[in-house]
Amino acid sequence: MEIESVLENEEGTYAVFYKDLNNPNLQITINPDTMFHAASTMKTPVMIEVFKQAEEGRFSIYDSIEIENRFYSIVDSSEFSLELDPNADDPYESMVGETATIYDLTHAMITYSSNIATNLMIDLVGAESTTESMRELGADSIRVLRGVYDMKAYNQGLSNRTTARDLAIILESIADGDVVDAEASQLMLNILEEQFYKDIIAGNLPDEVVVASKSGFITGVRHDSGLVYLPDGRSYLLVYLSKNVPDEERSVATGATISKMVYDFYMENRAGLDQ
Repeated sequence: MEIESVLENEEGTYAVFYKDLNNPNLQITINPDTMFHAASTMKTPVMIEVFKQAEEGRFSIYDSIEIENRFYSIVDSSEFSLELDPNADDPYESMVGETATIYDLTHAMITYSSNIATNLMIDLVGAESTTESMRELGADSIRVLRGVYDMKAYNQGLSNRTTARDLAIILESIADGDVVDAEASQLMLNILEEQFYKDIIAGNLPDEVVVASKSGFITGVRHDSGLVYLPDGRSYLLVYLSKNVPDEERSVATGATISKMVYDFYMENRAGLDQ
């Protein structure tokens, strides 16, 4: 594949991690250990920690909690709140004061990338515990440090971070059923499959291809990370990270192009990949 030649024409910094889950020796990596602001890709580790702590008996994923818009900075514990849009895709932005199950909030954290659900789940399970669990999975660089829109922390350079390699490790652990247990891994996979934002990895793929993914974006950053399942039972993972991009829509299109290149390569080399 000519992924490198595609990226050579793009401004910014990029990372790609592709791995065939049926033939683990087949990998393509570009800047796999370069550090990126995690943006919303950090919500996948938080989801894992929710299911892990539920398995440990700290709570049930079907327990209900109150939806509050009151959070505290990791810098000085000062209170902050999110700017909410009652007309947003995320239904929980209009439900402050009501209750929801931990499962439903976790689902919204992934599928709608709900920021209020994310902060509630980080308050529930802890950022430090989430990072420790990622280390147990073998992800040595990813760091979940704080919730969303903690601007005092952001202004001090205290942000969540990741590498393409670490996101690949996490995704493969879910695919293998190794996160918590097989049942929890399948539930997490189902949530990722119901992702609302699918314009990068899934963007140019045929409808019959199942993509279980989590994207992320902030200014100058466009990411996607996911597991791709083909109708014939084969599967692979793909992580696409970008930063310092002047044209974010172009980065989305570039990621979608790379995803289609990987898919086409996979289909064209089917015989070799099955060996």
